Amino acid sequence: MDRITLGNDEFEGHNNAYVLIDGSGEDVALVDTGIATPETREELREGLADRGYSFADIDDIVLTHYHVDHAGLAGEIQAAGDATVYIHEADAPIVSGDEDAIEAMHTRRREYLESWGVPAEAQEELLAFLEAASHVSGEPADVTPIDDGDILEVGGHRLETVHSPGHTAGLSAFEVIDGSAAGEGTREAFVGDAILPVYTPNVGGADVRVERPLETYMGTLEGLAGRGYDRVWPGHRDPIDEPDTRAETILDHHRERTDRVLEVLEAHGPADVWTVSAHLFGDLSGIHILHGPGEAYAHLEHLDREGAIALEDGEYRLVDT
Repeated sequence: MDRITLGNDEFEGHNNAYVLIDGSGEDVALVDTGIATPETREELREGLADRGYSFADIDDIVLTHYHVDHAGLAGEIQAAGDATVYIHEADAPIVSGDEDAIEAMHTRRREYLESWGVPAEAQEELLAFLEAASHVSGEPADVTPIDDGDILEVGGHRLETVHSPGHTAGLSAFEVIDGSAAGEGTREAFVGDAILPVYTPNVGGADVRVERPLETYMGTLEGLAGRGYDRVWPGHRDPIDEPDTRAETILDHHRERTDRVLEVLEAHGPADVWTVSAHLFGDLSGIHILHGPGEAYAHLEHLDREGAIALEDGEYRLVDT
């Protein structure tokens, strides 16, 4: 698969934009675009120029999810050549710049930060970080919403949309039905941040709109592992040649973290989300002021629904069972 590796100092780094081109060279598509910084914009321009193309030559853009390190340049590329931008309907309002949807997400985030017990100074630091990074979100795009099972014909490939929520509400993988670079009989997919080769994707804080974030994400991992892919192409870093094994490793990581959350409550007594996240991750800064307690909340919320712990007056306590 033809991959342009992009830098990204703001978030996880090492983003990928995948270039899909049909046999005639006239139908060109991108899977994800990278973040809207001058450096990344130039890297993407140069990568396309090396292949004989410019932003104006892009016919279709397929976005795995709304996060700015994946969708930041979509609006600008679309403006250059009127590309069609596809994204799952749950994430579409964010990329299209729907003010009501964006404000609703921000309101929910503020409510969670309060309920999680995040101190006022930490909230102020987080909001300052997000405000300073707001320029990297890029221009809104006129999007074409898609749903699970939809087939896209882009860049000489047929891609099946596989809704894979957890990291975001609308994150989708795209299974290559034909046009695989690896040849006949090989099953491949673009998976965005659903499965990453190094990090475990954040759940709980990465998209506060996701209900039952841990359960939702674990269901996604189990579903992707069951599809029998030989190779997947993630949104960051290198391809994953044993995706089922990697998915199981991430599942094990979350099982171990669930045990660790229970150990924290057993050792330290009832605690709010912020306190549990401090025991798990230590001091937090920048975006991790959101991601740390978000991850802790995902596990606490799951344990609460399972009856292992109970929430009382903003604190979680162990239940005798």
